[in-house]
Amino acid sequence: MKNLLFLTQTDTTIGFVSTDIKRIDEAKQRLDGKYYIKTLSSLSYLKAYSRVPNQHKNRIRRAKKTTFILKNSRSFRVIKDTRHNLLLDRLGLAYSSSANKSGEHFDKTYCEMVCDVVVSFPQNFNIEPPSKILRLSHNFIKKIR
Repeated sequence: MKNLLFLTQTDTTIGFVSTDIKRIDEAKQRLDGKYYIKTLSSLSYLKAYSRVPNQHKNRIRRAKKTTFILKNSRSFRVIKDTRHNLLLDRLGLAYSSSANKSGEHFDKTYCEMVCDVVVSFPQNFNIEPPSKILRLSHNFIKKIR
């Protein structure tokens, strides 16, 4: 289960989720070396993943649908109170990316063909706006998206 590629409705949009970056690279036909968002199901995983500056801890705890980039270029999003947590609880830490070829729009038939497991819920897949992205430093916050 750890190296599988999942197609699922994330907290923001339809996405590929895997613990293996190479699986997502292959599905998206993306060049190596690009960064991915690490999705966490709870704040307890964040302690093992990276250190967060004290002045930003409350912001991270209260944020919804927001991705944070730390000064060491590690990006993460803590996902709370969604059905997507059911998958993340089983995987622990997982990488996430939108479900499409690099630079293209969502194509359901292509995505279902390249993934190993389609995680579906009673409602249809929703294409929603992506998460906000904030770069955190000790002294400032910069909005990326």
